[in-house]
Amino acid sequence: MRTMAYRKLVRDRIPEIIEASGKRCSCEILTEDRYLDMLDRKLEEELAEYQESKSMEELADLLEVIRAVASARGSSIGEIEMIRAQKEKARGGFAKRILLTGVIEPGKE
Repeated sequence: MRTMAYRKLVRDRIPEIIEASGKRCSCEILTEDRYLDMLDRKLEEELAEYQESKSMEELADLLEVIRAVASARGSSIGEIEMIRAQKEKARGGFAKRILLTGVIEPGKE
């Protein structure tokens, strides 16, 4: 019998999927503080996976973790979208593909 060790946050149905495949798994329920810490790690993991693959599936995983972070911090994806829309209205989006290369301040050398 081979045991694989993990210390990673997984989606809610992963334990039942593992069990349905004939394997056994061990899990623990995280405290709020530990959960937030593991969500932050999961954000980094999912971002790295997206950056490597550029796949929409990995981007969807990243969005799912963002939703979980918002909820764990007492917010929602709706509130985040509202903030995003306000920032877009005030500062614009990224559609024009502008790369800032420098800023010159008059009278300063």
